[in-house]
Amino acid sequence: MTFPQIDPVIFSLGPLQVRWYGLMYVIGFLIAGFLLKKLVQRNFFKVGVEKIDSLITTMLICMFLGARLIYVFVYNWDYYSHNLAELLSVWKGGLSFHGAIIGLVVGGIIFARRNNIPWFQVMDSVALAGCPGLFFGRMGNFINGELYGRVTDSPLGMVFPNGGPYPRHPSQLYEGILEGVVLTLILWLVVRRVKVYGIICAFFLIGYGSFRYFVEFFREADKQLGYYFAGTTTMGQILCLLMIIAGVLLMGFARKKNYKV
Repeated sequence: MTFPQIDPVIFSLGPLQVRWYGLMYVIGFLIAGFLLKKLVQRNFFKVGVEKIDSLITTMLICMFLGARLIYVFVYNWDYYSHNLAELLSVWKGGLSFHGAIIGLVVGGIIFARRNNIPWFQVMDSVALAGCPGLFFGRMGNFINGELYGRVTDSPLGMVFPNGGPYPRHPSQLYEGILEGVVLTLILWLVVRRVKVYGIICAFFLIGYGSFRYFVEFFREADKQLGYYFAGTTTMGQILCLLMIIAGVLLMGFARKKNYKV
């Protein structure tokens, strides 16, 4: 397959550049806002519609901070420890999805306490509304030609501009479909049957962790980290296993708390 040569920049206005990657995130947040309002209308998310913008702002800030901090201190501290001036240089790349999850957890705690509602209710709503955005985020990665997969002779292989001369798995597409489409469908099917809050966000952690763990077998490992356990496991897979364990524990805790939907 041929990698589509899409200019990452949609258009420029002097020094200002509008990029596809940023647009994908805007689309994701617009969809999240729409779905959150639908959840309010269905009385699943028991807050006023006027609170949605506050939730999105809180989650956006916490997600960004978590994604950046985990990338800096877990994924690439050897570099940033000698380049402290670049700690905030996010335009050069460097955000961790697993860090974003930690940020969302913190943001959920803040919003839940401010509005006197169960944290489980907030996180279930965020998981349902935010999951579709994963598809658009991965499409942004694909357009940028980043986070590509390992070298392959599969018919699906593509030669990425920054990936050398050999075809590689388009792992961004694999992730976008599994995490952003399949997982979204699973969550919205499950929500019809849940009786207590917390089950949906637990399913999200288990589902994302499982899909991402699988895709890591096709995705190129971070150069600065490489592989662990005799070259069999990536850092992403280690973090995904922790996500799956957290999801299982969270499901048990949610059933114990028994916050009725």
